[in-house]
Amino acid sequence: MDGRTTCVVVGGGPAGMVLGLLLARAGVDVTVLEKHGDFLRDFRGDTVHPSTLQLLDELGLGERFAALPQSRLDEVAFPVAPGRQIVVADFRRLKTRYPYVAMVPQWDLLDLLAEAGAAEPSFTLRMRTEVTELIREDGQVRGVRYRGPDGETGELRAELTVACDGRWSIARAQADLPVREFPVPIDAWWFRLPRDPHDDPAGLTPRVAPGRFAVVIPREDYLQVAYIARKGSDARLRAQGVEQFRRDIAELAPGFAGRVDAIASMDDVKHLDVRLNRLDRWHVPGLLCLGDAAHAMSPVGGVGINLAVQDAVAAATLLAEPLRRGTVSEADLARVRARRLLPTILVQRLQRLMHRGLVAPILDGRRAGPPRPVLALLRRFPFASLGPAYLIGIGVRPEHAPPFARRPPAPVGTEGQAG
Repeated sequence: MDGRTTCVVVGGGPAGMVLGLLLARAGVDVTVLEKHGDFLRDFRGDTVHPSTLQLLDELGLGERFAALPQSRLDEVAFPVAPGRQIVVADFRRLKTRYPYVAMVPQWDLLDLLAEAGAAEPSFTLRMRTEVTELIREDGQVRGVRYRGPDGETGELRAELTVACDGRWSIARAQADLPVREFPVPIDAWWFRLPRDPHDDPAGLTPRVAPGRFAVVIPREDYLQVAYIARKGSDARLRAQGVEQFRRDIAELAPGFAGRVDAIASMDDVKHLDVRLNRLDRWHVPGLLCLGDAAHAMSPVGGVGINLAVQDAVAAATLLAEPLRRGTVSEADLARVRARRLLPTILVQRLQRLMHRGLVAPILDGRRAGPPRPVLALLRRFPFASLGPAYLIGIGVRPEHAPPFARRPPAPVGTEGQAG
């Protein structure tokens, strides 16, 4: 089945759904293609940062988001002795309406955005629709070919195609956009543990041992744990089996010793191949890359979803009017990259610095936490924890909803109703 739209968005993740919603509110005919049948996938970016919470408010979705089951992170802290820790990032110091990071399953956020999009006449979301190829004519991308829910194939032609399909973007690959890769010393393995009533409900606290560490994220009903070890360790970890993995976790965090049996097998442990890269050029005629398709981020700092959402807001702000006119130029697409490049470079440089100065020394067994001068600074001047909190929670160049996308608060229970 063939069709036409003004803008086709490849991928229904946070960047794709935010872009689709904002463009639809500008009156642009937009279609989002998502290859899965639902959004139910574990261990995606589940952090919703203060700047994104502010954006949801501006879109009139704050009250509906607040009604979702969630936990809140007030701080990031490192243990320095039994019973003692140093707060590295204190979100409570932020001068914002939302001085915390909300932890919400990504599928709940995406469902909320999909419901808001359904209220817009020019918004279409097509699930179980996998993009297989770009349509290229006369040196320009003219849309996509896809495979639908029943295996049928078709074409969707568009003035603009936006790749929001992640670090392994098929659209980016077919556009032959070169990727600049940066070395990354780590991979991550995600799993869940039962939550204990004595667990800190509002703090993100690493557990550190020579050669490895774990980051524990308190969720409403469980703990989400990222086990960090050297890149290339996946085959070894899986060959050792679940019993050894449980022992490693219990040794790393003795307080979890009574809970590790919840890891029934290594199938419960999801491997993340950590990448840090970016495109030098984010577009070709008719195609723009955003989010992880333009710049894959390390999980250090948990800022990937925040940057992707801000990319989408910037793109909608800059491209809505050209799309309405049907005159999107290469210069218009280049302006999106120009606006978002500095935040991307600064965050990636900070992540590379943290890989070298924090993560690698821990994995090498040379250190059990941040460098001593950093700890001394934070002990003497606790207010210094505002800096990391701002970089993580707000970002270098926070984006705000353009006027055409703003709405008054929508009461809980009005999802999907026409606005």
